[in-house]
Amino acid sequence: MARPTSIYVCSACGQESIRWAGRCPGCGEWNTLIEQMQPRGGRGGAAARGSRSESRGGAGAVVPVALSEVAAHQEDRLSTGIGELDSVLGGGLVPGSLVLIGGSPGIGKSTLTTMALAHLAAAGRRTLYVSAEESAAQIRLRAERLHVGDALRVPVIAETSLDTVLATLERERPEVCVIDSVQTLHCAELSSAAGSVAQVREVASEIMRLAKSLRITVLLVGHVTKDGALAGPRVLEHLVDCVLQFEGERERTYRTVRAIKNRFGSTNEAGVFEMRDQGLVEVLDASARFVGEATRAPGSVVLCAMEGSRPLLVEVQALVSSSELVPPRRVVAGLDRNRLALVLAVLGRHAGIGLGTADVFVNVVGGVRVEEPGADLAVALAVASAAKRVAPVGGDGGPLACFGELGLTGELRTVAHAERRLAEAAKFGLAPVVAPGAHATLRSALGDALGDTSAARMEAA
Repeated sequence: MARPTSIYVCSACGQESIRWAGRCPGCGEWNTLIEQMQPRGGRGGAAARGSRSESRGGAGAVVPVALSEVAAHQEDRLSTGIGELDSVLGGGLVPGSLVLIGGSPGIGKSTLTTMALAHLAAAGRRTLYVSAEESAAQIRLRAERLHVGDALRVPVIAETSLDTVLATLERERPEVCVIDSVQTLHCAELSSAAGSVAQVREVASEIMRLAKSLRITVLLVGHVTKDGALAGPRVLEHLVDCVLQFEGERERTYRTVRAIKNRFGSTNEAGVFEMRDQGLVEVLDASARFVGEATRAPGSVVLCAMEGSRPLLVEVQALVSSSELVPPRRVVAGLDRNRLALVLAVLGRHAGIGLGTADVFVNVVGGVRVEEPGADLAVALAVASAAKRVAPVGGDGGPLACFGELGLTGELRTVAHAERRLAEAAKFGLAPVVAPGAHATLRSALGDALGDTSAARMEAA
């Protein structure tokens, strides 16, 4: 009988087993045995540890080198031809790096990577597209629809075997390779199904080893869970050099690319795209589109948000209606639901706007997601406006612009890059802006935004 090529290791106690079991025989924990590759020299144990201890005495020590003496070479980055993507990456792709792109199904991951390879091929770079989900014919149809670069010149293989993909990479030696997706490649030496923890970890490790040795830039497309997190083991995010999150709603046209991790650049940048029939189109001035579509009805305000180092004006809408449910509904799109609960509590305690028996709906228009505390004031003003049925009016009768963080005692707290936010609002004639500095408390901001003279008198008293 052939010796098994994999073993099962308990993630809780480290117990090894030659076959899977629902309960670890060592510690008794359930569902902790994870398949791993069998070490080349056989299973570990006391004998292996003893041999390592004996050989350690004859090994030479490594002399540390001061950081000032380490030679740091500036890498020449590869431009993808997509300005928004290059900005998020920190200037382009670094040779030999691994970039993991995650996002929900249908968001545009394959479209984005195909466009990047098409521009790179047009620039004379050697490229390769590895598809483990679609056929080569499907990829060609997408390339013909996009009409970008030299998309039809990009070499493609449709393969799910890890060994075949590695052999192809070693023979072709492309400069940039797209693997779509890492969860669908399968290592024959492991008995588990593709997409399992063991398979994803082994596939990513082998691809990283080959990419680093041959200096191949690899774009790994990854699946996400229903909660929006990257599927597979957490070690996958640790192995790669850059993790990009592709966000948006399939029903909406706008998409946002954010860097969650970047060893070669900042994680504060974000790129905005619009999905059209010919593919993803860069949105160079998203604020103009959002402000142009902003309404001037009760429950609508313009938030001066920050997407990385870029100011962005987005519309925040709220709807308040009587509820027959206990507890009432709290529906949020584009914001953190816990932040809405905080804002509603502050409104009830420090502004006298109790919404305990009303349904509250809050939405960031355009499918944009805002994850900063500077959106607190916009949510508060939109909800208060909807509850009072009074339209907030900005300068010259236009929409009201605002930003700021709410404290639990009802005060307004400053947020980062206030000058950039104010300058962006002034560019579109949204002045004055309701923000910290001009107002110290939420009650004062409400009095100014909604024309509540009683609130202003209480604040002055």
